[in-house]
Amino acid sequence: MLWIKALHIIFMVTWFAGLFYLPRLFVYHAMAEDAAGKERFTVMERKLYWGIMAPGAVLTILFGMLLLNYVAMGAWLYAKLGVVVLLIAYHLYCGKLLADFARDRNTKSHLWYRWFNEVPIGFLAAAVVLAVVKPF
Repeated sequence: MLWIKALHIIFMVTWFAGLFYLPRLFVYHAMAEDAAGKERFTVMERKLYWGIMAPGAVLTILFGMLLLNYVAMGAWLYAKLGVVVLLIAYHLYCGKLLADFARDRNTKSHLWYRWFNEVPIGFLAAAVVLAVVKPF
């Protein structure tokens, strides 16, 4: 079980690294004015999303599901699974934004992306507190 937990944490960190960095790239992409800069951000965003974030998400969820065999079910776990569902939704929405940028259809400002970039912090705090403290 400890190997499964370790792998779950490793891939969760990988996933969150992408969840923190991709919206930051969106900030800079929204501010870019030249074609070369926009293309550079499009490539960076695509590689981050598909090369790091998506595998990190899949493996985090896979090892998390394997851990379900070893943990006591409780309200804290259902709340944590709710956070995971919200994280998946956030991840998929990042994919939609990625596609909008790739098609040059972004309609949001860099200020909007600055606020959007802060959302994963709440998810991370909630998931860690629920998993470690098990408040209910």
